[in-house]
Amino acid sequence: MSDSSSAIYPSLKGRVVFVTGGGSGIGASIVEEFARQGARVSFVDISVEASQKLVGKIAAEGLAAPRFIECDLKDIEKLQATIRQVIASDGPIRTLVNNAAHDERHAIDDVTSDYFDDRVAVNLKHQFFAIQAVHGAMGDAGGGTIVNMGSVSWMIGQGGMPVYLSCKSAITGLTRSMARDLGPKNIRVNSILPGWIMTERQMEKWLTVEGEEELMLRQCLKRKLQPVEVARMVLFFSADDSGICTNQSFVADGGWV
Repeated sequence: MSDSSSAIYPSLKGRVVFVTGGGSGIGASIVEEFARQGARVSFVDISVEASQKLVGKIAAEGLAAPRFIECDLKDIEKLQATIRQVIASDGPIRTLVNNAAHDERHAIDDVTSDYFDDRVAVNLKHQFFAIQAVHGAMGDAGGGTIVNMGSVSWMIGQGGMPVYLSCKSAITGLTRSMARDLGPKNIRVNSILPGWIMTERQMEKWLTVEGEEELMLRQCLKRKLQPVEVARMVLFFSADDSGICTNQSFVADGGWV
């Protein structure tokens, strides 16, 4: 939840924002925080029930309800059609947040060629094609911001999901390439690399007593990091206040790396 001490960014009021994977976890916090800024938010997710619940929650708080559109991001044609639909309805998307991912664990010897391609589709491919779909109208409108969600998992050499880590490391390269290519259009492209953020899924599936003890040893900050803290970083790098920031990957891990 936000509180009265949260920053308000005037440049985000009325901003057309598109978020992938916005139905739960960090994505849901991003959607909610943009709504609090008065932005016009659309988001896609594969989980209908969680997404509809989020829309209702935000509307119940007296904020403008975000638009939810069901979309499997492995369907690139549908993703790009959805983006065109939002642009036709609301005008140019001025902020794109490529948030969606899935950190499914997998052992080296269990990975097939099809599974490898599936993990790339879930964790990397859609980021490129979302950028491809928004940058034309974004540039014609005078510019905008793109925030790609990475992870520190590859920086710390986490085991147990090599294809996921490969995708997350590639996002840093994608970010730098796109920042260079789109800079002349006044489009800023940055990546945020979260550490272990305590989403509901993380706490239910992966957080153990032993894991928490190790985390507290490795992090400089001796507390659990929350989704809203990442969302507030997304706000800053989307707002005009960060106007000189592009082509960068910002670590948000409580001092783990």
